[in-house]
Amino acid sequence: MRGSRAYEGQYSAMVADYRVGPDYIETHRVFVAVAADEHDNRVLGFYSLVLVPPELDLLFVADGAQGRGIGRLLVAHMKSEARAAGLDRVRVVSHPPAEGFYRSVGAVHTGTVSASPPAVVWDRPELEFRIPPDVARAPGEVLQRRRSR
Repeated sequence: MRGSRAYEGQYSAMVADYRVGPDYIETHRVFVAVAADEHDNRVLGFYSLVLVPPELDLLFVADGAQGRGIGRLLVAHMKSEARAAGLDRVRVVSHPPAEGFYRSVGAVHTGTVSASPPAVVWDRPELEFRIPPDVARAPGEVLQRRRSR
């Protein structure tokens, strides 16, 4: 995430000390999209779903994998996991440049989260995915749940 173009300039402070490590992975539902080639196991993107309270804590697609439908696949999988967990909605506090993406995959704007300096010195859009009971499961062979080692 720290090397992403999405977090350059003013947004770099937001992820400067952020780490998705074993402790985070043990306590959250983290899923990854990996390259489909058996000789290439690069992580193309990932997301983290918090069940209580329901929130999409992270969703990230690597710069080189953007525009290939990975984000849409991750969101579809997240909706399926949320439905399986009995959730009817999932909150998202969006990185401001990502709001358009979230809206394009079905999230609705519900408000604004005020800045929380020093790391986040700008307001962020708050959105929500409404999870209908008939969301189909996304292909599981592309996404793997990560567990710390």
